[in-house]
Amino acid sequence: MAAGSAASGSAGGSASRRAQEARTQERLLREAWRSARQQAERWEAASEGERRIAAQLLMLTERGWRLLVDRRWPGTRAANVDMLLIGPGGVFVIDVKNWRAAPEPSCGRLRAGGFSRDEHRRKLLAVTKTAEGAVASLGMSPVAVRPLMAFAGQCVDDEVGRVRLLGEREIGPALLSERTRLTAGAVRALTEHLGQVFPEYEDPAGARSARTARPARPAAGPPDTGADGLFDLDGLREAALDEARRAPIERWMTFLDPDQLALVRRNWAGPARITGPAGTGKTVVGLHRAAYLAQRTNGRVLYVTFANNLPRVQATFLATMAPAVADQVDFRSLHSWAQEYLHARGVPVHLHGGKAETAFSLAWKHVGRDSCLAEIDPLSRYWKDEIDYVIKGRGITSFEEYAALARRRRRASLRRPHRQAVWDLYEAYEAQRGERAVHDFNDVLSLALAEASGRTGHSGYAAVVVDEVQDLTLVGVRLLHALVGDSPNGLLLVGDGQQAVYPGGFRLSDAGIDIRGDRGQVLRANYRNSKEIVDTALSLVAEDAFEDIDGQRTSGRRDVDLTYHHGQVQRAALPTRAAHDEALLAALLALTPQELADSAVLCPSKHAIECYRRLLTRAGIRVCLLEQYDGHPVEAVKLGSYRRAKGLEFKRVYLPRYEAHLPADTKPDDGAAATETARERAELARSQLFVAMTRARDVLWLGSVTGVG
Repeated sequence: MAAGSAASGSAGGSASRRAQEARTQERLLREAWRSARQQAERWEAASEGERRIAAQLLMLTERGWRLLVDRRWPGTRAANVDMLLIGPGGVFVIDVKNWRAAPEPSCGRLRAGGFSRDEHRRKLLAVTKTAEGAVASLGMSPVAVRPLMAFAGQCVDDEVGRVRLLGEREIGPALLSERTRLTAGAVRALTEHLGQVFPEYEDPAGARSARTARPARPAAGPPDTGADGLFDLDGLREAALDEARRAPIERWMTFLDPDQLALVRRNWAGPARITGPAGTGKTVVGLHRAAYLAQRTNGRVLYVTFANNLPRVQATFLATMAPAVADQVDFRSLHSWAQEYLHARGVPVHLHGGKAETAFSLAWKHVGRDSCLAEIDPLSRYWKDEIDYVIKGRGITSFEEYAALARRRRRASLRRPHRQAVWDLYEAYEAQRGERAVHDFNDVLSLALAEASGRTGHSGYAAVVVDEVQDLTLVGVRLLHALVGDSPNGLLLVGDGQQAVYPGGFRLSDAGIDIRGDRGQVLRANYRNSKEIVDTALSLVAEDAFEDIDGQRTSGRRDVDLTYHHGQVQRAALPTRAAHDEALLAALLALTPQELADSAVLCPSKHAIECYRRLLTRAGIRVCLLEQYDGHPVEAVKLGSYRRAKGLEFKRVYLPRYEAHLPADTKPDDGAAATETARERAELARSQLFVAMTRARDVLWLGSVTGVG
């Protein structure tokens, strides 16, 4: 009984303490609100509602935010946009309105009180653009700067284009719910810099008194990094970089280096291309570019890639870093988008991969297997690829066209009789497919191209961003080009020919795409891989020169500027398969849950993936297949194929039995075409393994079996 009384007394004491803490918190909040309201009273010309909004923003300064207010606000039309709010959630350019009626989005315009308010929106966006330029030198992406209209006495939470509309009650909670983008040091640095760029704005709490006594710098100049010690530009950049590297890998994959910011904001007069070696941030630039374009157009943006797992991941990343425009960007794999495009236009599609494979098998059995093609390569897969990537992938419709075609990235030299045999196989396949009334994936793209040709602009897309463009076929690139044509800022192609993981190829000139001058950009700084990891990966493809889609022949060992120096390669060469797998499990089991979540086990085939899925699951290790991964952090090791890992990166990458899938690199023997097809397969396998290796940032684990068993 005494014990029960003691427990009861202890529980009662805890409840009392919690109640006391709650009362203390409530008292502090009331005192902070009274203080904020008293400060807001300084703006005598403001309405009561405007002062309440100002007080809410002043309350945020108790939570690490900084507020700059135009000295002329309120009461004069000469004032700029009213306020700049800088805090953990980013930079907000705020215009406070005391309109009688709540604003209503109408055809992309702001309407209230019976007349158009576009003038206010234009002024707000103009100041926002200046703020974007001002913070660019500090390494912030434009998506972190948001225009906002706050409405006194109104209840509203909406958007018009990129402008956020918030009512008096909604503004505080909405700003506090923004995800953290900036550290406290970054907030101070940005406030200082914006105070110099906008000298007519002041800190109402008086925190800027020392700074405002100094002459202001022009917006185009660099921030002051002198003896006043306010902030160090290089130090701020390094701090942001280090913070992103420490964060979960999903956050790192959206980090934009200041040197890349100019590409995001570039105004291109026509189609543009961004290329560069692995690890140089091409996909990150593409994502930020998509968000930037979505903020500045009334149309939608299409973000396309070949793999069907990447769109889910990229959509999650963009929704996290730029939620205001997330619903304006469509992330799709090319084939799924093309099917929906055709369906919306009433074009029937009967895609059936299984029946199409059967059609080819029968065509090979009756026409190809006993032809001269078997002398070059007896495996039907090589000739299926020839049809998929060279004939249908490039939209070839006649034998004479095929006979004269330069078969890019195909090693075997085919004389006219061999090409005739390929064409006979192609026609037999088409006949078998036609009998079954089914389409293959190439047919879907060809149908969509026929529908889109000559109708530029009909799709409703203002811009198209194509990621991993080197993995698309020529027909696929022509299709996407047809959606926007050569319009300014319309088409952006992102990719790297060295990371091509499918056979065949094309040149942009074949697609009628002319990229000249500064519309072709090459990234050279590798932000992901250390020298040890880069050297290991490049040693694999050093002898494999490649032709990129611009037609330029490039050495396999490319020059790259390294910015990260802490990654390492760990090798586990064991005598038996069992010992190898035990070493893999030991390495994974030694990781913390967060370390495991930032790791991936990559395999060359579906069979290998299933084997290691069973192995890891039996060991109690949680697994998330890359096919199911959507870009949200999950406490499980990622597991998937080399190809599925394209466009992604991980802090730790584990490649079990990485050498086992590499075919022996057959040396040339009197120029035999059969030898060339074997070399082509080996080259493609090395390219796929190269992609897998370069996904690693901190650790690349290479497992191999030295004996039999």
